[in-house]
Amino acid sequence: MVSLTRKILDDRNDRLFFAGMIVIAANAGGAWSPIGDVTTTMLWIGGQLTAGNIILKLFLPSVVCLLVPLLAMNRYVKGNFRKKPEPKNNEESTVYEKNLVFFTGIFALLFVPVFKMITHLPPFTGMLIALSLVWITTEIIHRKKNQHDKDNLSVSYALRKIDTPSILFFLGILLAIGALQSTGQLAAMSGWLSAQLRSENLLTLTIGIISAVVDNVPLVAASKGMFSLQQYPTDSYFWEMLAYTTGTGGSILIIGSAAGVAAMGLEKIDFIWYLKKFSLWALLGYLAGALVFILTGG
Repeated sequence: MVSLTRKILDDRNDRLFFAGMIVIAANAGGAWSPIGDVTTTMLWIGGQLTAGNIILKLFLPSVVCLLVPLLAMNRYVKGNFRKKPEPKNNEESTVYEKNLVFFTGIFALLFVPVFKMITHLPPFTGMLIALSLVWITTEIIHRKKNQHDKDNLSVSYALRKIDTPSILFFLGILLAIGALQSTGQLAAMSGWLSAQLRSENLLTLTIGIISAVVDNVPLVAASKGMFSLQQYPTDSYFWEMLAYTTGTGGSILIIGSAAGVAAMGLEKIDFIWYLKKFSLWALLGYLAGALVFILTGG
């Protein structure tokens, strides 16, 4: 979405403001969907959550978490902005082809949780099937084009742009968490946290705020190792609250989530600038959404 604003907005100050709102919106939007955020996806794959239940329970709190900061920041919106000059369209792809690929991709993403619920196979299996569907579609619609144009519009071209360092970063985190779990460190941490923070609400809210400083992916991975399904069964209040807090708590600081780090890299957002402009409103939205979740009983 930040890449999209870079193509639309010409003024950098406008782009920075929209980028900050996109970080909050992306984290709030991803928290309630099993495929919308890495943390919720991890809990879904691990069996802590089911797709239908998490959508039902977290949709309203996530909307509140988004609306509170957006309504507060609305006074800064001027109502107009300077558009970027439209570039000349030299692409060899028609509007029909673009729409076909777009809607095929949307269908493929929505297919993944349905596939898991029906077959009970790992989600990556459904994602690979979805990828193959998009790949076959693009190969068919571009089959008559010359090789140069066909290469630039193919799935293989998109795969070459994958952010491999980020994938290796998450792999390293998960390996480190696995090592801590094997040595019993996470179990010891679980006992200490449970003793110090006896309330599930206080415990999950604290973990969510910590995720603003420490990336939420290792926190969720550690939580899965610290708290078992015997202690908190699938779709229990604890896992639902954890999905919300870790998914949205990262918005409080620009470094607290993958969305924030990506926006910071693309627009060179200053940490202090985000802290002054967005952190307080993101925190209020985080607490407001948590309050809605608590009042509705999860």
